[in-house]
Amino acid sequence: MAKTKKSWFCKNCGSESPKWLGRCPDCGEWNTFVEEVISKPSRYEAPSSGDGERTSRSTPIPLNEVRQRELVRIDMGYPEVNRVLGGGLVPGSLVLLGGEPGIGKSTLSLQLAMRVSGLKVLYVSGEESPEQIKLRADRLSGNTENCYILSETSCETIVDRMRQLNPDMVVIDSIQTLYSDTIESSPGSISQIRECAAILMRYAKQTMTPIFIIGHITKDGTIAGPKILEHIVDVVFQFEGDPNNIYRLLRSVKNRFGATSEIGVFEMRGDGLKEVENPSEILLSHHDEPLSGIAIGATMDGARPYMIEVQALASATAYGTPQRTTTGFDGKRLSMLLAVIEKRLNFRMGTKDVFLNIAGGFKVSDPGLDAAVVASILSSALDKPVAERTAFAGEIGLSGEVRPASRTEQRIMEASRLGFERIVVSSYAKKGLSGTKKGIEIIYVSKIEELARIIAGAV
Repeated sequence: MAKTKKSWFCKNCGSESPKWLGRCPDCGEWNTFVEEVISKPSRYEAPSSGDGERTSRSTPIPLNEVRQRELVRIDMGYPEVNRVLGGGLVPGSLVLLGGEPGIGKSTLSLQLAMRVSGLKVLYVSGEESPEQIKLRADRLSGNTENCYILSETSCETIVDRMRQLNPDMVVIDSIQTLYSDTIESSPGSISQIRECAAILMRYAKQTMTPIFIIGHITKDGTIAGPKILEHIVDVVFQFEGDPNNIYRLLRSVKNRFGATSEIGVFEMRGDGLKEVENPSEILLSHHDEPLSGIAIGATMDGARPYMIEVQALASATAYGTPQRTTTGFDGKRLSMLLAVIEKRLNFRMGTKDVFLNIAGGFKVSDPGLDAAVVASILSSALDKPVAERTAFAGEIGLSGEVRPASRTEQRIMEASRLGFERIVVSSYAKKGLSGTKKGIEIIYVSKIEELARIIAGAV
């Protein structure tokens, strides 16, 4: 009987140690080592098509002699998903999709499996039976003829079934439920996740079959398992959203074949997830009369511009320490902007409670939204509405200067497309703008004092 082998693994980076360590020598985190039972063969040889192929891969060759394959990206059936992927799914890529429980990861994956036209897709589920998947598929729109269902948790068995079926795309739901026979620890452990991900990666690269992997997240919001899992895969998606809100964001965190920080917006309905082609329209409220404390900001997420409504309420505090409450915006940045307002404009913000909200449940980290945040706070403090059809785009510095936001021209074009009459931007962005924009007036400001005069005069 083989002797049971135990080892210690870091939960953060997957580093292995023969004994417990208080601090990981690789990532530097404290108290992250956990003990697991392992039983590995002496060496794992990845299957290959032949000795010749294995020899050619292990032989160094000059970079200019490498023959590049003609890779045609796969159309996923959703323009939003294609754009976040960088133009479509690359054959042989390994895509990791993470998100909170109940956010819609399985729904999105099943819709993608049924939406891809003309391709044979294998949907592997370790959490649901085929009958349960069928119940969900009946309320989703899509083609079920080329979508094959497999309820299995053994990674070796799944790879055997994939070699028999030879699918064009594979969906794994989820990586935490799989286990490998070469590892004796339970499914979901660090060693199991690492080994199963490595097996799936080898299959994807050898057969040029794209694989979608669903991953659970921890209470801290990170993907469960070793950090090496995110290093192994080619693409990491984060599916975000408030369970109390119908909108979901598909965010690209890592993408070897496209730009990162791209987002796709979806709406959760009874018949599944629907694309939101124009997020600006859902993020802008329509009021019967002008209201104070509301400003429209032109923001960017990746390469995508959209307009978003910023709501602020500044009222006299009833306590010694004023409250600072934000929803969807960085609280520390709000405190910085309030300090700039108090210093440069002589507003006594230390005697006021300030509440800030980004409409639609979105979380925005773009510094180009600073001008809209300041405008909404000043509008509420002065109890004077911002002029209708006016947008803002600019970053506020500590000295009170209005700095140009990134890709100002794209923000102006988005505001013009949605019918805004004027937009307030930094005067330092004038050099980077190409010509006069038709249909919209551009107001240039260089200091926060000029921005305050615009709000006070309701220009």
